[in-house]
Amino acid sequence: MSKLSNVLMMLQLLQNKRKYSIKELSDKLEVSPRMIRQYKDELEYAGIYIETIYGPYGGYVLNQDVKIPEKFIKPENIKLDNKEYYNLLSKCINSHNKCYIEYYSKEHDKMTKRIIRPYNLMILDNEWGVAAYCENKQEIRHFYLNRITLIKELDEKF
Repeated sequence: MSKLSNVLMMLQLLQNKRKYSIKELSDKLEVSPRMIRQYKDELEYAGIYIETIYGPYGGYVLNQDVKIPEKFIKPENIKLDNKEYYNLLSKCINSHNKCYIEYYSKEHDKMTKRIIRPYNLMILDNEWGVAAYCENKQEIRHFYLNRITLIKELDEKF
């Protein structure tokens, strides 16, 4: 599974409010305990605080309600309008290259220019999107592919 899929799966497990040891989580997600710690850091960076209980019977507990989809949509069922953008973003994700995008902001009804660090392609409300760190906003954002009007791969690594 991808890193994002594992982070979401970990979040889904923690939603039942029970304590999970790092070993339990690493066994369920089939990753190393080190990766579980990284996933916790990623979730906290995104504003989802996970309590750490220390000691021999310690573990992680989620003490807040977070909404995530119960079922993930199968990507093959989603229409892809611009395969070029998808392929370029996929390439940048694998090579860890930053991208320059021009993106239509529906909320502000205007075009915005952004430098992003793409992390994962995903389904957002039945549309293809990319989870990326936006250097302009200095936070992780989700961008719909159908609202990207221009994309360029940059030589800068992240």
